[in-house]
Amino acid sequence: MTGAPDVPGPVKRWVEGARPKTLPAALVPVLVGAALSGVVGPRQFVGAASPNFAPATTTLGLKFPDWLQAEFARLNWARLLLTMIVALALQIGVNYANDYSDGIKGTDEVRVGPLRLVGSGLVPAKVVRNAALLSFAIACIAGLLLAASTSWWLVAIGASAVLAAWGYTGGPKPYGYLGLGELFVFIYFGLVATLGTVYIQVGHLPAAAWFAATAVGFLSVALLEANNLRDVTGDTKANKRTLAVRLGRARGSWLYLLAFGPVKIGILVTAWWFFAHNAKLHGASAAAGWWPTLSLVGLVGLVGVVKLVLSPAEGRALLPLLGATGKAQLRTGILFAIGIVLTQAHWPA
Repeated sequence: MTGAPDVPGPVKRWVEGARPKTLPAALVPVLVGAALSGVVGPRQFVGAASPNFAPATTTLGLKFPDWLQAEFARLNWARLLLTMIVALALQIGVNYANDYSDGIKGTDEVRVGPLRLVGSGLVPAKVVRNAALLSFAIACIAGLLLAASTSWWLVAIGASAVLAAWGYTGGPKPYGYLGLGELFVFIYFGLVATLGTVYIQVGHLPAAAWFAATAVGFLSVALLEANNLRDVTGDTKANKRTLAVRLGRARGSWLYLLAFGPVKIGILVTAWWFFAHNAKLHGASAAAGWWPTLSLVGLVGLVGVVKLVLSPAEGRALLPLLGATGKAQLRTGILFAIGIVLTQAHWPA
């Protein structure tokens, strides 16, 4: 006799509903932006004074080299913590908001991906909506604290981010149903998140920040496309016209693969910028500028899923794609941040 499928407990269902496999989209821009800030930032912070929780000379008995201590000292750790809270709260909020909006529209009735709280009937729609609003409220509070210590222009940017998060699948004309999800993901989980992190720390935006933000943004586009490719059949039935639905399963797979082209270009151009910068400051011994290319290793793990992407597989058969893409995004982002930090390893603090 076949037993009923396991029903996640009260805590686990909320964790699954937050879609942890998508959280690298929030973490990576902040990590990369922080690494850039530690390299290019001044020793004095922009805006009003706020506490700086720079790490001590020794941590867990390990002594950092002088150049790394100098990079740590350029970061305002209180602001970095608030930035991370904003990013994670927005990502979790948009996931709950999508769960709510898709659930009440009936879109999730034919979904085969991660658990949907409303679509599964495990949690009332209003409760999920309130969880989304609470997440957005947390992001807004942290964002207001950042704006108070840097620039009040951040309030307008933050408000637009919340509206974009809700409008993906919510409201009378959700742009996620019109095939515009990739554009907004690139803007907010690439440009806004990465550049915002850098600006909050150093008060200006070097060219390298734009190049790095482009790479980070297209990593998030690939993550969204991994999600949308899996849902092509269900979204078609629900009249959710994502770009993957508009292109069709076969051509949509090429959109997923092509998203990694700008990722590689952004990484290479960022490395070139650091190489040129080091060459200008230190002459011929500037090879350390190419350390950001280390992040390309993070994409190697996707080789195994290329065959799956190009196959005619649909729905449940594509479930491994989202997890593999999220892991690759996190690996690549961490290595990218480490590579950026290492560009200064050979020079005095």
